[in-house]
Amino acid sequence: MNPFPIIALLAAFLIACGSGDSSPSPAAPEANNAPAADQPSESAAIDAPASEPTAPRPATLQAYEVPAGSRPHDVAPAADGGVWYTGQGNGTLGWLNPASGEVKEVRLGSGSAPHGVIVGPDGAPWITDGGLNAIVRVDPASSEVKVYRLPAQYPNVNLNTATFDAAGRLWFTGQAGYYGRLDPATGAMQVYEAPRGRGAYGIDATPDGQVFYSSLAGSHIARIDTETGRATVIKSPTANQGARRVWSDSEGKIWVSEWNAGQIGVYDPASNAWQEWKLPGNRPQAYAVYVDELDKVWATDFGGNAIHRFDPPTQQFETFALPSTPGNVRQLLGRPCEVWGAESANDQLIVLRF
Repeated sequence: MNPFPIIALLAAFLIACGSGDSSPSPAAPEANNAPAADQPSESAAIDAPASEPTAPRPATLQAYEVPAGSRPHDVAPAADGGVWYTGQGNGTLGWLNPASGEVKEVRLGSGSAPHGVIVGPDGAPWITDGGLNAIVRVDPASSEVKVYRLPAQYPNVNLNTATFDAAGRLWFTGQAGYYGRLDPATGAMQVYEAPRGRGAYGIDATPDGQVFYSSLAGSHIARIDTETGRATVIKSPTANQGARRVWSDSEGKIWVSEWNAGQIGVYDPASNAWQEWKLPGNRPQAYAVYVDELDKVWATDFGGNAIHRFDPPTQQFETFALPSTPGNVRQLLGRPCEVWGAESANDQLIVLRF
């Protein structure tokens, strides 16, 4: 999940939605060439729309090039209007200015191979770095890199993704069969063995702070007790479906991208019930899933080289072809009126504005 202060969210809504399809204009970077943290004013929240539409609207797709060889993996809209992304191919955290296309990079250290990035409650990007076997924080103003290495008894965890719980603690997954917790306030870290071994991949928190992860190899999702650290496995109706990523909607329902089955599913913790839908096309492969502020569900499809938007009330899909073949968009994340992803096969970021 990508929590940051509500005023920043409302300001971002005004920037992204207030002028049609125009790109947001981030604050000018500091002299040290790092993006400056933006501090939205109180008036931005006062002027925000009283209500938001609930029906899907037409979306437009735009692509932005990033440095060759960076192989961008995950993205996270920044609090200043820019967009962070992990350069898995060159060991960097990148920052894109959508208004100008300008890119700045921060080197994360020798051996770095970053996978996921999210923006924390502190407004900073937090990275799961499989190459460093560490959680990494980059200061958005100074570009200072702080590395939280996993305990020595847990080498090569294959770190994937992260989320923050209601108490501000960062939870992360490792596909080698682990998940863990970092307390940014103290630096304390605990690592847990996943109850069914290898596969822990996507992770997200619900609006009330519950944490769920998906297991690609185990074809299940799991709920983590954020106090004890214990994970409880939740089976899906489809065997061997390959649960790759998860995302919560506003009601706390957990949406799942099912890679092997080529479908999306949703689990309702309140009723312990599941529903599933096949993606359009002949051989879909559902990689990433994301739920926007209107509770519309977005999924990336490797088989169809596309991104699909799913409307739960009507159970209808809308398909957007990717600009490159193949695009290989491995993750989605957004802010009001925008959904961002990275074409890892083509060194570019993409945005769907709606």
